[in-house]
Amino acid sequence: MSLPDLALQIIYARIAWGLIAAAMLLSVLPTVLPRIFPQLAQRSKAIVAITIAIMMALPGAASPAYWLTLVFQYPSGLLAGYSLVALCARWTERPVDFLLHPAFALVLTLVGIVLYLDAFGVLALGLYYRGFDSDAAALLAIAAAVAGAAAVLMRWAVSGGAALLAAVLLFSLLRLPTGNLWDALLDPLLWAWALGSVVVAARRYYHGRSGRIATPPADLVPAGGIEQI
Repeated sequence: MSLPDLALQIIYARIAWGLIAAAMLLSVLPTVLPRIFPQLAQRSKAIVAITIAIMMALPGAASPAYWLTLVFQYPSGLLAGYSLVALCARWTERPVDFLLHPAFALVLTLVGIVLYLDAFGVLALGLYYRGFDSDAAALLAIAAAVAGAAAVLMRWAVSGGAALLAAVLLFSLLRLPTGNLWDALLDPLLWAWALGSVVVAARRYYHGRSGRIATPPADLVPAGGIEQI
C-alpha cells in the first residue's frame, strides 16, 4: 500500500474542485450572463474559468476547495475526469448531456450501494479496504482501464470512457486522491449523480414504452379513421 503525498492531495483538491465548480457553473451561466451583461456573451466562459481558478488558488481556508474537502472529502478522479470532459466540450461548443450514460450510471449506482452497505456493516465484506491492497487494486484498475478504452474505441460512451481512463491513470501514477482505488472511481456526489441518471433513464424508458403501447402501428388503423361496424 502506498499513499499519496499530502501536498499532492491539497493540489489535487484545488484542481479537482475547480474543474467540478467550473463545469457546473458553465452549464448555467452562459445562458444567464448574456441576458444580464450582453457585452460578456463571448467572454463569459473565460471569465468563469479564470474566476474559479483564482478562488480555488487562495491560501488555506480562504479557498472554497478547503471547505468543500472538509464537507465532501476529496472528489473522485472519475468525477474530476467527467468535469474535464464536459468543460472541453463546452469550450468547443459541442453538446453536453447532463446525464451520465445509462450503463455507466447503473454500474456506478450498484457498486456504490454495495460499498456503502459494506461500510455500514450490513454486508461486512471489507471491499473498501481491498482498494488499498496492491494486488486487488491492480486487477481492478486494469479491468477499469480496459472497460474505459473499449468504451472510447467502440464509440459506445466516449465521455465516460475517457473520464474512466483519466481516473485510472491518476491513481496509477500518483495514487490520488487517497491511495484507495475505490476513492478514485466513486464518491458520494458522483454516486448521487449516477443514481439520478438511472432514475431519469428509467422514466424515459417507461414513458417511451408506454407511448409505443398506447399508439397502435399505422398499418393497423383503417385509412378512413375508425372502422364502421
